Amino acid sequence: MANRLTQIATRTGDDGSTGLGDGTRVPKDHLRIHALGDVDELNSQLGVLLAEPLPEDVRELLVVIQHELFNLGGELSIPGYTLLKDEAVLRLDEALAHYNATLPRLKEFILPAGTRSAALAHVARTVARRAERMVVALAASDAVAVRPAARQYLNRLSDLMFVLARVLNRANLDGLGGDDVYWKSERLARQG
Repeated sequence: MANRLTQIATRTGDDGSTGLGDGTRVPKDHLRIHALGDVDELNSQLGVLLAEPLPEDVRELLVVIQHELFNLGGELSIPGYTLLKDEAVLRLDEALAHYNATLPRLKEFILPAGTRSAALAHVARTVARRAERMVVALAASDAVAVRPAARQYLNRLSDLMFVLARVLNRANLDGLGGDDVYWKSERLARQG
């Protein structure tokens, strides 16, 4: 890996460029920087979620995911380098299957609401989707390939955050949840 940061304010970005992990400089509005920023924002959003009361197994999973997202960011910052392990996608698949098995089947759309922790999980879900869109855009435009695992990881993670939001509403650790918050469809209400 490249040098560790010893100085934060280097002023080298004052010209509108930033350095990648391999030492090359790109404009700060480069798709790679957008993708990196979205992954960083997602990781930060998980940090906010981790500040909430959570079931211990969910907390442990989110900490692992934070480390994997950091690896993904490192991989995006060094074109052609692999840091995110292929097993990371499998781990998300297993977590999805585990947590989804405990939930009742959805019969209607749900709102991103309920307990504070569930709402924060929904925000993380939307940031994961944005990061995925940006990684897809980067892969389509950059000469250095973005591994499919990066896109797959973000896709699975957004699905997992949806499932975890439902789990967190049922955990009801703040006394404000207990179930999903269902969308009230005007069309369905007129039919009923």
